[in-house]
Amino acid sequence: MVSDARAQRIGERIQRELADVFLKEIGDPRLSMVTVTGVEVDRELAYATVYVSSIEADQRREEILKALGRAKGRLRSELAGRIELRAFPKLRFQFDSSPDRGARIEALLEQLRQEGEGGKRRTSEE
Repeated sequence: MVSDARAQRIGERIQRELADVFLKEIGDPRLSMVTVTGVEVDRELAYATVYVSSIEADQRREEILKALGRAKGRLRSELAGRIELRAFPKLRFQFDSSPDRGARIEALLEQLRQEGEGGKRRTSEE
């Protein structure tokens, strides 16, 4: 078992290397525009949960996860060649909905700002 700090460092390294693999080596068009937003590695180094997002998340979420599921053996082999570990963790992919939530919150805040500006104008005209 490794420390939490070491598991975190390994997760960050996996994230960097996986982003590089997606950028340079993956030819699957279903995985274009996929971003690795984070990686959590358990303390036993058995599993690495990879969080991904995409601009087209709403329309293509299932398609992207299916493509990642098919490619995870190849991705794991590629990462194991780049990162020296006694045993490389198995990859699990999950969609990260935080960018979507952030965009919704930003849109709501903008709407509130516009409503607030509209209310100020009415009071100044009275």
